[in-house]
Amino acid sequence: MSLTDTFIRNVKPASSPRKYFDGEGLFLYVPPNGSKLWRMSYRFDGKTKLLSFGKYPTVGLRDARARKEEAKVMLDKGIDPSEQKKKQKEERRAEERESFENIAREWHRIRMSAFSEKHRNTVMYRLETYIFPVIGKRPIHKLEKVDLLTIVKPLDDKGHHETARRVVQIVSQVFRYAEILGKAKYNIADGLRGVLHPRKVTHRATITDPKKVGQLLCEIDEYDGYFPLVCALKLAPLVFTRPTELRAAEWKEFDFEKAEWRIPAERMKMRETHIVPLARQAIAILEELRKFSGGEKFLFPSIRSSVRPISDATMLNALRRMGYEKHEMSVHGFRSIASTLLNELGYNSDWIERQLAHGERNEVRAAYNYAEYLTERRRMMQKWADYLDELKNAA
Repeated sequence: MSLTDTFIRNVKPASSPRKYFDGEGLFLYVPPNGSKLWRMSYRFDGKTKLLSFGKYPTVGLRDARARKEEAKVMLDKGIDPSEQKKKQKEERRAEERESFENIAREWHRIRMSAFSEKHRNTVMYRLETYIFPVIGKRPIHKLEKVDLLTIVKPLDDKGHHETARRVVQIVSQVFRYAEILGKAKYNIADGLRGVLHPRKVTHRATITDPKKVGQLLCEIDEYDGYFPLVCALKLAPLVFTRPTELRAAEWKEFDFEKAEWRIPAERMKMRETHIVPLARQAIAILEELRKFSGGEKFLFPSIRSSVRPISDATMLNALRRMGYEKHEMSVHGFRSIASTLLNELGYNSDWIERQLAHGERNEVRAAYNYAEYLTERRRMMQKWADYLDELKNAA
């Protein structure tokens, strides 16, 4: 006699397990604890086997019968339902292991470890806020460009252009990592920036006319202010590092015998050690500065506290007091001066880019490139300092 929902709802557990058959091997198994479990008994390769369909009422009578019919179809095709179930279960586990979220978290843990905590947190915030809720659970090898487009296009359309670009960048890096591991066939982020609004390039204010550069150098020499600040302004055009790298410089990073400043990777934007060859003019400034702050941690300690360096605003305000407006000159502009004039003077662009510490795409090469072209860069930096003296004298 076939089972009914009414019977199943009302059946009570006994002191020993009971089986209530529905037909064609399907039965309800009721142990003493009162659970109501669906089972199917069948024979395969001459052996009696058992298949589980779940628990009532999560799996109702109709669902249990449907699953029985599916198992019968497999048996007719010579497929063992139990083995097929195990295979499907393992495939689901594999897909869970290779979900975009799992791969992305692994990539973040391994590849982001060299970056600052702030940057790591920013990347994880974007992953958890914009990416994981949409494609996090999907197997990474099943994702397509349209899946990423559903994330970034709404952001871009709402005016969040930079966020959209950053999301594409993060997904691209995760997919490159997955490709290396053999878990993704291609990078779904490739070419996707073409559908986003183009980035508006903001050019930092700078002076590139050699005569005006000479005038700026003269005005820095004549500037009457806090001595470490004056030294920072004098060094800025000679070393043309990023403002943060300069103002937070520490005495332990300088080797006067080798005439070089070695900035550790953790202080660099690209997280690579950076060597700055020091011209004679730079060494002379540092020797004078050492008399003032040589016993401190920082070359340019804050006027209020020696445990902190001067701020970006301090250097910028000095330029403003010299009469340079926002649209004329910025602290970052010293890098643009060097980049523009060195290229105009005919120096090798690879030497210039290396000295500017711009990004290196080849990761293997990047691990060693801090000393790349170092001999050539030493010569270039000395000739550059001499050229700045010529501009200053002419002014």
